[in-house]
Amino acid sequence: MMNKTIGSLVDGRETYHVDSALSIREASRYMTDRRVGAVAVLEGDRLAGVISERDIMGRVVAAGRDLDQTRVRDVMTRDLVVAHVDDSHEDGLRMMKQAGCRHLPVVQGDRQVGMVSQRDLLQIDLTEKDEEIR
Repeated sequence: MMNKTIGSLVDGRETYHVDSALSIREASRYMTDRRVGAVAVLEGDRLAGVISERDIMGRVVAAGRDLDQTRVRDVMTRDLVVAHVDDSHEDGLRMMKQAGCRHLPVVQGDRQVGMVSQRDLLQIDLTEKDEEIR
């Protein structure tokens, strides 16, 4: 069984991120246009957090906050768990389980280079199991 690295998953993928000063409406449009459920949040060039559909639904919509007045920095997840490019996909799944999250920013050194979802990592397991069965 191969042990694929998280870096190999994000290699060649576009990296999506928003600025922490963006309104929730602008961030939602950005995510919708790109068909992603979560994006990294930058303050300058520093990874400051992650904003997900779940954050927006729970902390903005359900709370009755204004989409245009509420800023990403007001509701983003700041307590980040990150994956490094040489972490295995199994490490990534373990981190997600422990942190209770479905997306991990991927970093190389101090630079954000991508984002992986639980679906990305589980797909590797399914592919490997399928190959074992054959």
